[in-house]
Parts: sequence; C-alpha cells; structure tokens
Amino acid sequence: MSTESAHRFPLALLSRIEDASLNASAPPQQRWVDGWLLRLSPGKAQRARSVNAVAEGLLPLEQRMALCQRAFQVAELPVLYRITPFSKPAELDERLAQAGYAAHDHSLVLVCTRLPVGPFNWPAALSLEVAPPDVYAQVVGAFRGSPVIERQAHAERVTTCPVRYQGFVLRDAHGEAVACAQLVVEDDMAGLYDVFTAPAWRGQGIALALCGHLLTLAANQGATLCYLQVAQENAAARMVYARLGFVEGYGYHYRMPAA
Repeated sequence: MSTESAHRFPLALLSRIEDASLNASAPPQQRWVDGWLLRLSPGKAQRARSVNAVAEGLLPLEQRMALCQRAFQVAELPVLYRITPFSKPAELDERLAQAGYAAHDHSLVLVCTRLPVGPFNWPAALSLEVAPPDVYAQVVGAFRGSPVIERQAHAERVTTCPVRYQGFVLRDAHGEAVACAQLVVEDDMAGLYDVFTAPAWRGQGIALALCGHLLTLAANQGATLCYLQVAQENAAARMVYARLGFVEGYGYHYRMPAA
C-alpha cells in the first residue's frame, strides 16, 4: 500500500472494503485451511479461485501451503494466492517469492467517497436491461470470450453470493449487448464489477454513463461509498473512474508457481 493511500483512507475502512469485496465474490466452492479462505470456483474470476490469507493461523507456513496445494489439485485448479495489504502472515508475499511463486496481475482497489448524482445519459438508441444471473453471465462471458464452464461458474457465483446481485446490460436497437456492469450493495458500501464495453462502442462515454447511473442507484439504496477493482495497467479505465471521483485505496496481486 502506498504512503499516499495509507494517509488518504483509514486502514479500518480499507479493511471493510476488502471484506465487502470477498463477500461480493463468494462462490459456493470454498473451504477454510487454518485461517486461510480457499476459493475453488472453476470460473474466470481469479478472486473466486484463489487462496485468501485472511488470518494468521496456527500451523507452520509450509504445512498450510502444502494443504492448499492439495486442495487445488483435488479441485483440478492451479494454486493461486491473492496478496493484499491484509494478507497474513505479513511475510507471506516474500515467502511465496522465495518458494518460486511469480507475481502477476497487479491491480488497484479504487474508492469513491462522494457518490455522484445523475442524470447520466447514454445514446438514445440504447436501452438498459436488468439482467438475471444466467443472462448476465452469458453477456460477460461473450465479452471475455470465456468457455461454457466459466460462464456457468459465473452465473452460479452471482446466484449464491451472500449479498444481492444486480446485473445491468445496455443493448442496441437489435438487442446486441453494448456494455454491462454489476452492482453489489452491502450496508453503506457498493461495489462495481465486470464493467465492459463492446470495442465498437468505446470512446463514446458509455462506460462513464453506465457506471455513473449505477452509482446513483447505489446512493438510492443507502450506499455512501463505492469501490471497484481495476488492472493497474488499464490506464483508459482508470481515467474513466477518476472522472467519477475514484482514487486509489490499495493494491493487490496474485502469485502462482512459475512455469
């Protein structure tokens, strides 16, 4: 976590955001190993198929890692660790690096503490659909080029998630998906997920309008803060989110055995 981010937001607030993001991405395939939360979904989202080291635990670190390795083997998934400023023990990232686990997919959690109020407008030819989980998963899967098993896992995850799922799709006059985004509201916190815009429609402010609309919905549902996760190198998306008032909260990355 950067010094700037650490001073911008209280650590307790960032920890609550991390908890909310775990709740929003909870798959049914998960288990605990000595204080570590293992998520074993076959879906695309790495946060739903990784080790989340949320507590210190009592077993030696090597034993815990071996148990995690075995669990992922049984699930027929590659072992993957999600490393955040809250990972326990504090030296886990260093120990994984020493054990040959390579870091990848550095991401940022962005935070907006003053939710904008609309109206936010997209082209008049587009219409907004509130999509059920199976439809939404198919739209996101098509944008990502995901195989059937990953789309099914996504639909399962948002259906069984402990906080209410809300999926939205913008469609053109022919019914084709132009953009999508997911909103999750838990108490006074809202999360934005799976924000996509079709390549042919980019550069027209559609993602800005859709996200702004969802932030307005979140405020109407009692949220006073919103968070989202974005790849560190995705400069275009970060510019859009900055226009909505998002700033950096903290970073995280993943580690997996080097090839």
